[in-house]
Amino acid sequence: MGDPRPLVIDATGRDIHAEAARIRERGPVTLVELPDGVEAWAVSSPELLKRLLTDPRVSKDPRRHWPRWINGEISPEWPLFTWVAVQNMFTAYGGEHKRLRALVAKAFTARRTAALQPRIEEITKTLLDGLEEAGRRNSVVDLREGFCYPLPIQVISELFGLPEEQGEELRAVVDGIFHTSAEPEEVMDIYTRLYAALGELVALKRRSPGDDLASALIAARDDEGDTRLSEQELLDTLVLMVSAGHETTVNLIDNAIHLLLTHPEQLAQVRSGGASWDDAIEEALRVQAPVASLPLRYAVEDLGMEEFGGPAGVVIGKGEAILAAYAAAGRDPEKYGADADRFDVARADKEHLAFGYGVHFCLGAPLGRLEARIALPALFDRFPGLRLAKEGELEPVDSFISNGHRALPALLS
Repeated sequence: MGDPRPLVIDATGRDIHAEAARIRERGPVTLVELPDGVEAWAVSSPELLKRLLTDPRVSKDPRRHWPRWINGEISPEWPLFTWVAVQNMFTAYGGEHKRLRALVAKAFTARRTAALQPRIEEITKTLLDGLEEAGRRNSVVDLREGFCYPLPIQVISELFGLPEEQGEELRAVVDGIFHTSAEPEEVMDIYTRLYAALGELVALKRRSPGDDLASALIAARDDEGDTRLSEQELLDTLVLMVSAGHETTVNLIDNAIHLLLTHPEQLAQVRSGGASWDDAIEEALRVQAPVASLPLRYAVEDLGMEEFGGPAGVVIGKGEAILAAYAAAGRDPEKYGADADRFDVARADKEHLAFGYGVHFCLGAPLGRLEARIALPALFDRFPGLRLAKEGELEPVDSFISNGHRALPALLS
C-alpha cells in the first residue's frame, strides 16, 4: 500500500525530473500538495492525460467548477493566483472557451506565422552579432540572457506592438508569474504591476492603434458585438499572449541548446544530416517540457479513472483540482521505454504533450517551433566550437511550472 499522504510539490522546482519520477512511482494519477496546502491530482500518464484533457467533464473554469475558488478560499497572495484568476481562454470552459479562442486564433494562422520567418531570421542574426561582440569582450557569454530570452520576447513584442520602454517591466512581471515560491508580498506586487503595465498598453493603443495584435484585440473588444471581449478579458488575454508567447519558447531554445551541448554525438548526428533540426526540437520538447506542470483543471463531476484507462478504485471527485504533469508524462517509461530519460534525436516515438492537448492546445506552438527551427541551426553554424563554460548541473529557474535554466554560460569557441 502506498503512502496515502499527498506528495508535497517543491515550489522552487529545484529538481523537476526527480520529482516527476516520484510522481510516476505513485501511479499514473496521484494526489499532490501545491503551495499553501492546496491539493490537486497530478496526472503523469500521457494516455490518461490525453483522455482527460479532451473530456467535457474536465473544466478550466474555477468560477464554475472549483469550490475552493467559489468559496473564497484562494487568496490573491497565493503564488499560483494569476494562473487561476485570469479571465481568458486559458481558464474558459465550453462555449466561453470557443468564443475567446476564436477571437485570438485568427492572429496565429499558419500563413501569418510563416510570414514572420524573415523577421525572425533578422532578429536572430542581430542577436548572434551581439553574442559575437560580447564574446570578444568576455570569454563567457550567457546564452539564455543574450539569445534564448531576447529572441521570443522581441518577436512577441513586435507582434503585439509593445513599446520598447515597457519591455523591461513586462519581462519582470511575466517572470514573476512563473515564480511559484514567491512570498505573498511579491505575488501582490507582481499582480498590481502586471495590470498597471497592460492598462498603460491598452490606453496607448486606444489612442494610437497600429498594425499589431494588441490593437486587433482592442478592436475585438470594442467592435465585435455580442462576441466581443469584456475589458477584463481583454487585459487577461494580453496577459496570456505576452507570458505564454515567450516563456515556453525561451525554455525550448534554452533546453535544446543545453541538450545538444551535453550530448555532442546527438548534435553531430543533426549537423551531419543523420537527423533533422525538427527531430532535435521535438525530442527536446519531450525530454525537457518547457512547462513542467500546468495548473489547474477541475472535475465537473466524479471521475472514475478506470473509465479513462487509469487505475481502478481511484476517483477524482467533483470539484477537485487536476494538475497536468507534462514533465513526468514526457519521460513515461510505459510509453517511451526504459530509456525514456535519454535524449535521442533518432527516437522513433517523439510524440509529446509539451504544448498541451485538445481544445486548449497552445495556439502559439507553430510560432515557437518556427523560432527554434531558425535559432538553433543559426547558432551552431555561427559558433561551431560552442561549448558550455561549466560542467555539472546548471541552476534551474525558481519554478515548478517553468522548466529552464537561470543562466546558460557558454564559450563561443
